Amino acid sequence: MRTEDIDRPAVVAEVTAAFYRYEQALVSNDIAVLDELFWHDPRTVRLGAGENLYGIDAIREFRAARPSAGLDRQLRNTVITCYGDDMAVCSTEFTREGNDNIGRQQQTWIRLPEGWRIVAAQVSIMR
Repeated sequence: MRTEDIDRPAVVAEVTAAFYRYEQALVSNDIAVLDELFWHDPRTVRLGAGENLYGIDAIREFRAARPSAGLDRQLRNTVITCYGDDMAVCSTEFTREGNDNIGRQQQTWIRLPEGWRIVAAQVSIMR
């Protein structure tokens, strides 16, 4: 890959919008948008702070059972890097009020015919 293919402004803008749309859906527990933004495929992986989810069906089950309270968080150190026109990695840290732990989240986004979708995600908590 050529250096000039990394972080093309138009692609960064698209992925940034998708990333923050996901974040808004996450903190408001908008399950429909969360589901929309994950690739609907058995190869999709989400490794969470307390769960390992393989495939869109497992991710959907987790979302449906997850509590909807206490989801507000503050992001920091967010880095969005786009590789060409069709792939990006979004990394961020997050904190929650009243909790000293630092969370970390990383997502791999791919442009599919239906738009930008998360194909792999990882969430962890530093204690």
